[in-house]
Amino acid sequence: MQLSSLIADLDGVRVIGAVDGIEITQVTMDSREVIPGALFCCVPGTISDGHRFLGEAVNAGALAVVTEHDHDGELSGCVELRVATGIARRTASLLAGIFEGNPSARLTMVGVTGTNGKTTVAQMVGAILASEGGTVEVLGTLSGARTTPPAPELQRRLASIVRDADERGDHGAAVMEVSSHALDQDRVAGIVFEVAAFTNLSHDHLDYHRTMESYFAAKAKLFLPESAKSVVIWGEDPFGQELLALRHDAVAVTWGDASEIALSIEGSTFTWRGHDVKLSLIGRFNIANALVSLETAVSLGVDPERAAAALSFMGSVDGRMERVGTTVQGASIFVDYAHTPEALEKVIREIREVIDLGKRVILVFGCGGDRDQEKRPLMGKVAAHYADIAIVTTDNPRGEKASEITQEIMRGALGLGDVREIPDRREAIIQALSMATTGDAVIIAGKGHESTQIIGDVITPFDDRAVARALLGGVS
Repeated sequence: MQLSSLIADLDGVRVIGAVDGIEITQVTMDSREVIPGALFCCVPGTISDGHRFLGEAVNAGALAVVTEHDHDGELSGCVELRVATGIARRTASLLAGIFEGNPSARLTMVGVTGTNGKTTVAQMVGAILASEGGTVEVLGTLSGARTTPPAPELQRRLASIVRDADERGDHGAAVMEVSSHALDQDRVAGIVFEVAAFTNLSHDHLDYHRTMESYFAAKAKLFLPESAKSVVIWGEDPFGQELLALRHDAVAVTWGDASEIALSIEGSTFTWRGHDVKLSLIGRFNIANALVSLETAVSLGVDPERAAAALSFMGSVDGRMERVGTTVQGASIFVDYAHTPEALEKVIREIREVIDLGKRVILVFGCGGDRDQEKRPLMGKVAAHYADIAIVTTDNPRGEKASEITQEIMRGALGLGDVREIPDRREAIIQALSMATTGDAVIIAGKGHESTQIIGDVITPFDDRAVARALLGGVS
């Protein structure tokens, strides 16, 4: 694409150098990805500043660069696109979209955000839309390394959906999980969502956002009129109430939308808009997720009866209250992604509601390293209060010492219940299954769908579901 065409409609860009005749082959924010003819965007990050890698990008063949400030070294004839401080990320996102042909404008775009439930809601909406026909892709935690990928990668993936839809002669849809990091970093700048949906907000990511107010402000950006044409809000959440006050045209979803709710260890049923819905997912919070999903589908023009029927045919969601089997002693095993205090409490309480009175909930969990430290003692307190037996173990310690993480968790549980520490995650699962008897439930929480364990710089295969299933024939 000609650089002159790429920047023609961009405001706030000061062009330094001649743009005529320059053909751009790529838009990227990663100097390691630069190919000859690239436009490299120098984006200041939380760990390093992209301006530091300007020389590497130029040496690799970049023909144009986006910068926010003066820099050392020669640009060797590169065109410099100077923008105001704090604008480089947004500019990079807009450039990536233009370079890929603004694919979001040719798709039905659905954005889902919230602390908990966004993966399940996105999968549910995707399943409903797929049942209507057309090309549908769900982008999120289950489809990539990041919940919401960086803008150049995101725009490439959206362009791929457009191409797939064009080949099939139908209309494409993208259902996206939109993280608070992505919103704060303008990764979805330039995308206008047909519908944006909100699930809830609770303690998470405060290592990045610092305060709940900042965390909420990032989430709220998705619900601005310029970001979403219509919005669906879970109105039982206090932050959902705040969003409803901001968007008076929002669809508010509450428990009053569901009737005849029935819960079991096999799944859930309820009635919505006069239609019966059967979920293979257990727990009241998954009914809440379903209600948000159904109303999102209706906002997109799906007939309510067809939406209810499609959701009833949907299977489980990877690592989300996923029942992975039953031990030889007769205890049910569940794997869930719960990694926040509120999510952990909900999972334990929901499981307890569907097992027989007097049966136990045995929990295995940990907290990730290099992430929000404030929630660790809170999760220990939740585990001690709601589980009959809780085993604290390793969960992706990354660059931190696993023992220090578990001690922070244990501090919150001190004197509150039966909480044990078993550092080796496989051994922790073995011990949990060994002590579970008929009718008990074992919850392995925190990693959900993840298939690796990160300790230091070493990534090794580890899937809670695979480990549990391998042990079902008899714990060893």
